[in-house]
Amino acid sequence: MSPRHLLSSVFGRSPIGPIQNHIAKAHAAAADLEPFFVAALAEDWEEAALIQQRITKWEHEADEIKKQVRLSLPKTLFLPVPRADLLELVTVQDKVSNRAKDIAGLVLGRKMCFPEPIKESFLHYVRRSIETSAQALRAINELDDLLETGFRGREADLVENMIEELDAIESDTDRLQVHIRRTLFEHEKELPPVDVMFMYKIIEWVGDLADRASRVGSYLQLLLAH
Repeated sequence: MSPRHLLSSVFGRSPIGPIQNHIAKAHAAAADLEPFFVAALAEDWEEAALIQQRITKWEHEADEIKKQVRLSLPKTLFLPVPRADLLELVTVQDKVSNRAKDIAGLVLGRKMCFPEPIKESFLHYVRRSIETSAQALRAINELDDLLETGFRGREADLVENMIEELDAIESDTDRLQVHIRRTLFEHEKELPPVDVMFMYKIIEWVGDLADRASRVGSYLQLLLAH
């Protein structure tokens, strides 16, 4: 009997489903940053506020799933990985939705108006950051098959390749961040200093979102190494 089927026969269902549901919520929060910034960059604050509320809802739902996983995950699992590692994976995933909420809350709260010369490249940067979250979601959705194969073989190779792609996307966001910061620096004398300070903070946080999604892949890679 496979590890997953054995677990199901003992505990009724695999713990992997809630973990996958959790990252789906975390990614939903990140993905909504694209329409949020489309509205914010157009200074459509009514629409931005609606999307910000949705991002907060996704983050709250991810938090609830995290709590449920911590409370309900059996202390002894017939799995190739320890319970503590699965719990830590959820903690790492949770940081993605937390950062998405932080970004939307600060931009909306200050009604931040980004200068025209960086709007297009900034939106591309946001989209690329969201792609890291999407790739992390795809990788975590392979956990069921990884369990079936005992974290070995072709399935493990597939996930390794997905993690490598995730790292490549995250590296691309680093490059984009450098470009946007340079462009903002060229125009910052035309802007209120306090606004510039918070713009740099948002640029940093969008990069941090990508970094946090990349850490999901890194942690999954540690599980593969076990």
